[in-house]
Amino acid sequence: MPRCARTGGPVRVPEPFLSSSARSRRDLSRDRSALLPTILLADSDDEYRSMVRDALLEGRNPSDLRFATDGQDLLDYLHRRGPHLDPIRSPRPALIVLDLRLPRLGGLEAVRSIKSNPDLRRIPVVALTDDVDPEAVTAAYEAGVSTYLAKPVTFLALVKLMKVFTAYWLDTALLPPAEEAA
Repeated sequence: MPRCARTGGPVRVPEPFLSSSARSRRDLSRDRSALLPTILLADSDDEYRSMVRDALLEGRNPSDLRFATDGQDLLDYLHRRGPHLDPIRSPRPALIVLDLRLPRLGGLEAVRSIKSNPDLRRIPVVALTDDVDPEAVTAAYEAGVSTYLAKPVTFLALVKLMKVFTAYWLDTALLPPAEEAA
């Protein structure tokens, strides 16, 4: 930070006058997760949640990955209830990825709830599930999912899927601006 020639104290330089490298250093010192798009993954399997996190890291897909363990936890996160009250710890996701086979509240019921809520319905919801039955696919689209994907069976296939998936949803697709619920 520049110092005042007369007092020796720090001088606050207005942002337009900061060099790009000074702005970059300042921005990097902030919480990195605030700069990255948030993906909210709802899956009841601890191991699979870890695999998705590792696949995103392996594929160098920059994102702020958050987790919900079941359908009710997903809705609690989105409505900032229970352990998800703090908007810093539970930021509004740019994208929701969920397994349709969730405990407590099933994936289809969670999707219907999200899509019926005016504050949430614009958030894209992607089904990432092991059920490839055509009736399940149809039901998911009718409930409001944006995309239906089959869970890959190998880690390398998951890495590849996450690369394509994040390239499309976070880099290519134009998503509506995030709005915080009042």
